[in-house]
Amino acid sequence: MLIELAIGDAYGAGFEYADEMSADNDLSRYVKHPRHRLIPGSYTDDTQMSIAIAEVIVSQAPWTPQVLADSFVNCFKRDRREGYAGGFYDFLLNISDGKEFLAKIRPDSDKSGAAMRAGPIGIFSTPQKVIEAATIQAAITHNTPDGINAAVAAALMSHYFIYRLGTKRKLGQFLEGYVSGEWSKPWEGKVKSKGWMSVRAAITAVTRNHSMSELLRDGIAFTGDVDTVATIALAAGSCSEEIIQDIPMHLVNGLENGVYGRDYLIELDKQLMSLVDNKTS
Repeated sequence: MLIELAIGDAYGAGFEYADEMSADNDLSRYVKHPRHRLIPGSYTDDTQMSIAIAEVIVSQAPWTPQVLADSFVNCFKRDRREGYAGGFYDFLLNISDGKEFLAKIRPDSDKSGAAMRAGPIGIFSTPQKVIEAATIQAAITHNTPDGINAAVAAALMSHYFIYRLGTKRKLGQFLEGYVSGEWSKPWEGKVKSKGWMSVRAAITAVTRNHSMSELLRDGIAFTGDVDTVATIALAAGSCSEEIIQDIPMHLVNGLENGVYGRDYLIELDKQLMSLVDNKTS
């Protein structure tokens, strides 16, 4: 899951709100964003915050706002990178730990930050546990109905496929049974910054594509906040038996591989997926 979502994030980073790049969406390479400094093949905050979530899960530490906020801060401090919203980047630069994070954050966003990092939470063994965990982590930064609902839906997407709860055709219907939103309604057009928009687009792409390569191209083709769409969609798609796992190897090999790059993600992925509760799958 983690390696796939990171590839989706890194590939999508070249196209985020850069409609003029649409002709380059052929999976042949990571592209340079026309306005951002990010090196092609580098992942962004979507992946870094997903790593922070996954590390808490793997460590089996208490699932509290303090522990999660500490993980957000630690992951950023050890590996500062472009991709965060400017205000949040500066916020992370100027705090020292999770306690200060919680004291100073304004948790009133309805954007996609809580949803983009929610994929690993699908590993929890029941929808109820997923909902509880996704809600706790979302409320740290996105304590709004839309912010929380988007995060819960994104987490339940991966849970649905990990635990083989149904066909991808019925994914939206499943989500609507647990969280408010028109998750069955196909998304059309550009994806703007609201979290539910990225999740709706990701659901649409997962539902109508049959391979990871198709899924990635389709997610990017929406235009707009497409690195988030691709992150959410590939996290879920990587767990589906109905989706062929055919991400091009040059995108796998081209993903950054520093201390917390490709090899680290692959190993953390193994640890995360080893926690699947086989008694319920």
